[in-house]
Amino acid sequence: MTDPSVPPVAVPAAGDRRRAPAPAHLRFFHGPMDCGKSTLALQVDHNQSRQGRSGLLLTQGDRSARPLISSRVGLSRTAVDVDAGTDLLLLVRSHWAGGRRVDYLIVDEAQFLTPGQVDQLAELVDASHVDVYAFGLTTDFRARLFPGTQRLLEVADDVQRIQVEVLCWCGLPGLLNARVVDGAMVRSGATVVVADTAPTPAPGDGAGDDSGDGGGPGSEVHYQVLCRHHHVLGQLGPTAAGPGQLALP
Repeated sequence: MTDPSVPPVAVPAAGDRRRAPAPAHLRFFHGPMDCGKSTLALQVDHNQSRQGRSGLLLTQGDRSARPLISSRVGLSRTAVDVDAGTDLLLLVRSHWAGGRRVDYLIVDEAQFLTPGQVDQLAELVDASHVDVYAFGLTTDFRARLFPGTQRLLEVADDVQRIQVEVLCWCGLPGLLNARVVDGAMVRSGATVVVADTAPTPAPGDGAGDDSGDGGGPGSEVHYQVLCRHHHVLGQLGPTAAGPGQLALP
């Protein structure tokens, strides 16, 4: 039973972790394109803010080409656009210096972070008790981990693959992101080329183009999610003589 002679402990304002330190966490949610990362990021922000917590939303390379976290289902929220030169520690501290609370960070397109920026997020978690929710792609168009993704997998407290299933054109689970330039899959070029996902309008023979540079001026560039088998083959859709089909004379 509570001793009436002992005064009650003051309860801090909702989400005020700087006055009442509590364990914070760095959580990383990852998956291929179209699996709902940005939608989940906005849902997490909504749930956190409803509890009186104050968050800061960060993004870079959003499909809208604007400082937004935008989802393909039509949801969006204004965010701070960062780049490889942004010091995330200074960014958060500048908000604190201006009298604005930052109890949590929502970081979309986290695959584009530098390893040093991921370490800055970890420092905010450990030293300042700021919760960080990061959302990003697992691999690039070459099926290799982004540097930011790799560092998040190494240091995050909690790593979750987003469970919304994305399908390859063949019906198998889509795991890998293919870069498509002028209707052909490419396997070389700049790691970061921002483009949206869209159906490939007219795939050729499915052989792909290993000599592509990621798209020059005037090139049509988009991304398509494929299963591992068809990513290896570079096949963007069924062919006239594909599996289960007869080759016509």
